[in-house]
Formats: sequence, structure tokens, C-alpha cells
Amino acid sequence: MNEFKSKDSVGIIGCGWLGKALAQTLIKQNITVLATSSKQENVDKLNQQSINTQQLVLPTDAAILARHDVFTMQSLVIAITPQLRQGRVDYAEKIAQLVNAAQQVGVVDRIILLSSTAIYDGLDGDVDEDSVLNLTIEKVKILNAAEQAVLSFSKHQPKSTAKQGIVLRLAGLVGPDRHPGKFILANKMLSNARAPVNLIHQQDAVGLIEALLEKTLLQAIFTGVSDTHVTKAEYYQVAAKSLGLKPPAVEQENKNEVTKMVLGDKTQRALGYQFMYPDLLAWLNT
Repeated sequence: MNEFKSKDSVGIIGCGWLGKALAQTLIKQNITVLATSSKQENVDKLNQQSINTQQLVLPTDAAILARHDVFTMQSLVIAITPQLRQGRVDYAEKIAQLVNAAQQVGVVDRIILLSSTAIYDGLDGDVDEDSVLNLTIEKVKILNAAEQAVLSFSKHQPKSTAKQGIVLRLAGLVGPDRHPGKFILANKMLSNARAPVNLIHQQDAVGLIEALLEKTLLQAIFTGVSDTHVTKAEYYQVAAKSLGLKPPAVEQENKNEVTKMVLGDKTQRALGYQFMYPDLLAWLNT
């Protein structure tokens, strides 16, 4: 991969498990990083770990938001979680606020939204960036609205400014402290067991983000997923074995099971990226 230029700087909005890994990777390359977290205790912890971090709570007053230091960075990586399972429905509003603030301040050249392959919910078979979404599903509708807000960042700018609005739809994340065996330890029932797994390792997610930070892509959607697409039943059996646990209990099959397989071939070709962990079955045994 090409090295970043010394003038480049990256703001990471929502410096959680993945954001922290990205920050540490960029800092090692002497990239200026400013991270944010909504919780002051996390801000303090990250600063103690030599990651320059400030608090940012969303949604917030637009005038206050525009004065935040994160909008002095050249690139923004938005890594906040939608919290849809917690009943939040303001994810798209938060993303739109961030895009509007970046447009208002005028310093940010590139926004990368870390979206989710959950946006393909309601679809069956092979899916990728070109698939028509099922917008009748509320989750999909919210995720799509957030993505469109980021894509509008490049649409609404003069061509001479070359502003970039990019979406990276990430599959389920695994990696340090996120072993799939924890699913089994939680005594969860494995549903849709015949469906293929759609996962990506943390280091490959970081690698794809790095590749996107280096490319000039005025407007694009990408999908981050490994090449491992064995069934959930097979994958979690191997995960259980690697931890010395009993295989997970499997729900009785039903004819309405979805067998969605998320494909990332186009993204790998477009970015020239080779996965560090293409085989996540092999990773389980390391």
C-alpha cells in the first residue's frame, strides 16, 4: 500500500473496538489522528493509551458541532454504531449532522462511513453493492438514509474540490477479544444454521479503511467481507471445538430460512486489497 502523505490527518468518530485498532495503525504510520467517543470515561482511557481523543455526543446543536476539532481533520471515518437493537432510531440523523458540519466547515475532504451488511437484510442468495435493497424493513431504511447522507457529501460539492463520500459495508466483525466462541459461551441458540456466515477480521477491516483513505473515489459503496462462507452450523462447531466447548444448540430447520451470501469480490478488485485473513476457519484454529 502507498504511504499516507505527512499532511494527511484522520478523525475517527466513534473510537470503539474497531476505531481504536484503526487509530493505533495510523498513529504507527505517523498520521495525525483525532478520535472521539460519546463517553468521557472512554475519552480518558483512550488518551491514556496515547490516542488523542475528545468527547462528542450526538445528536447535538449544529452550531456547537461545527466548532468541534474533529472537523479540522482532512479525512473523517465515522464508526459510530446505529444502536438499533437498543431501540434508537436517530442513526441517520446523527450521520447527516456530521456531514452537514463537515460541509459547513469546509476542511474535510473525505468521509468514510462504516456501515453494515445488515443493510442487505430481507434479501436472499448472493448480494453485493449493486443489490436492490429491501427498504420496507425499518433497519434497512435507516441504514440506507445514513449512507445516502454520506454519499451526498460528494454530490453537493463543486467538482474542483474533489470531496469524497464513501460507504464501507462491513460484515460481522471478529478478531482480538471477539472470538465467535463467545456466542456459544452465552448459551445462545443457533438459528438459520444452514445460512452462510458473512464475517470479516478486524485487521482486514482496518486494511480496507486504509485502502479507502489512499484512493481518490468521488462516490462509492464498498463491501468488506472475507471469503469464508461455510454454514453457520459448521463455523460455530469449529469455533466451539477451538475453545474446547460443546457445539451450540441448533434451532429446528424451517423452510423460511434465509441463505444470504455477501460477496466482496468487487471491493477487493477495486481497491487491489488482499485479505490477511481470507480463511476464517483457519483463523479459529490459530
